[in-house]
Amino acid sequence: MFNIPALILLPLLIPFLAAILSLLFWNKKQWQRLFSLLGTVGLLASGGSLLWMVVTHGTQVAQIGNWPAPYGITLVADPFSAIMVVLAGLMGLAISIYSLADIDAGREAYGYHPLFHILLLGVCGAFLTGDMFNLYVWFEVMLIASFVLLALGGEQPQMEGAIKYVTLNLMASAIFLAALGILYGLAGTLNMADLAIQLNNVPQPGLVTTLSMMFLIAFGIKAALFPLFSWLPAAYHTPPTAVAALFAGLLTKVGVYAIIRIYTLLFVQDVGYTHTLLLVLAGLTMVSGVLGAVSQNDFRRILSFHIVSQIGYMVMGLGLFSLLALAGTVFYIIHHIIVKTNLFLISGIVHQLKGTYQLEELGGLYRRYPALAVLFLIPALSLAGLPPLSGFWAKLTLVQAGIELQQYVIVAVSLIVSLLTLYSMTKIWTAVFWKEHPSLTIQATIPAPNRFLFLLPAVALAACTLLIGLGAEPIFTLSLHAAEQLLDSSSYIEAVLGGMP
Repeated sequence: MFNIPALILLPLLIPFLAAILSLLFWNKKQWQRLFSLLGTVGLLASGGSLLWMVVTHGTQVAQIGNWPAPYGITLVADPFSAIMVVLAGLMGLAISIYSLADIDAGREAYGYHPLFHILLLGVCGAFLTGDMFNLYVWFEVMLIASFVLLALGGEQPQMEGAIKYVTLNLMASAIFLAALGILYGLAGTLNMADLAIQLNNVPQPGLVTTLSMMFLIAFGIKAALFPLFSWLPAAYHTPPTAVAALFAGLLTKVGVYAIIRIYTLLFVQDVGYTHTLLLVLAGLTMVSGVLGAVSQNDFRRILSFHIVSQIGYMVMGLGLFSLLALAGTVFYIIHHIIVKTNLFLISGIVHQLKGTYQLEELGGLYRRYPALAVLFLIPALSLAGLPPLSGFWAKLTLVQAGIELQQYVIVAVSLIVSLLTLYSMTKIWTAVFWKEHPSLTIQATIPAPNRFLFLLPAVALAACTLLIGLGAEPIFTLSLHAAEQLLDSSSYIEAVLGGMP
């Protein structure tokens, strides 16, 4: 049985090993596919084991090289980070299966599989790191891998999207690095647990609040928070479906994770200002994202704008900053990662059948492929928040938290945005599945082996959405446990530093 430090290291070592093996077998496509698939299975298994360890034994810490915190490199697994690692493993597995049919031989020959696992390595590293500098390092690992994945293939729309993506994210990285320098000069440490103590002792609390705004800008760009989201709908609709689904499910959630982590652990000195600002930004993000989605006529661009809109719900719970609200945020992240990944996967199946993402060129799929229509409806209605699917319980928790705190404006905004989300999902359903298809639409069939590889992840993720909706209590209990740890940082600090100073 693995000891505790090994369990924390495995979500980093497994994708790193899968990437190395894929590089060593560069010219052997079948071996790369095998290592890619086994790597994601291992990541999911290690994430599940780590989550079980955290839930049963509390927050776990590994000090690399036995250097004690705050001097060494610290890895920390609390309930929130362990949940995120499990989700990274689950999405990685689903997309690795889908990739076997979706990624062409040319992209495989230029390193798709090792890049895929380097990206997962960066994602898991960001979730598990216990210091701010290494959070920056893991963000850069993700940025490099994601940029190459986005541009892989060299098609003109991809390159245009990749340039916009990398330009804004490099700006975010520059702001992040500048903020780190100021933070270190102010507190003399970058260990998160130590910062949680030191920042409370800074004699100029206004300076801490100002510094927190720099981090909010940096992470807000990476999370696609209003008004810093323009790069996302310009980029996420351009790569192959497997890459787009990976980005949609995980990348922006790393930015959201970072915002939640710093505004529950580090920057809690002026909650009245910082978290009210987060609440305002949450409402604006919801509205701007959903209005962008309503105005689009491209399947994947609609879904891309909805990523922006749904980020607002996650930040809403942080802005409300109560136990129930944070539990709703964690629940919402779990729900959204599964649902949004699945919607992108289904859009890719539609493209395989019809050769286009343009709604006016699609139609008639309900009659020929009723099972595919049902597969779309499950995540689509969940995204809109209809019962008894996972999105209903996530939104209900946030709405209840808002009503308890008498924040009626953000509650009203969230409900209106849900109705507009339902409208845009209905728009896709009508255009793609219900209306008669135009004669110019390409009619295609998917070979049986590829059909299985396309449908298996979509069916599995739809089943997860149904199971979470029909059996929401265990997921809510887990989310509540994570929220308790986020709201009361003493257990995190004690686990890292070995006791409160």
